[in-house]
Amino acid sequence: MALEITDATFDEVVLKSDKPVMVDFWAAWCGPCRMVGPIIEEVSQEYDGKAVVGKVDVDANQQFAAKYGVRNIPTVLVFKGGEIVSRQVGVSPKKAYTDAIDGALN
Repeated sequence: MALEITDATFDEVVLKSDKPVMVDFWAAWCGPCRMVGPIIEEVSQEYDGKAVVGKVDVDANQQFAAKYGVRNIPTVLVFKGGEIVSRQVGVSPKKAYTDAIDGALN
């Protein structure tokens, strides 16, 4: 299950993580986000223990979406050591997301 990340928990969960972190910026009203959601859940299960996978609802949590220039959703960012190492905008195949995490794990 992907972790719910908020503005209040972003720093601790994402920026201070010792593992790569995939963050899906999404909103409930966004059709493409609903297509990406199940893929993110699958990735979360497959990388359990190896990487952190979470979701940020941009309607409720705008601080980090603005900080990282998220203008279109879904946007999926991968962080390593507090820095962005991958950015996917729009709907992508699952392999794009797993490749991004694999790249951050190496």
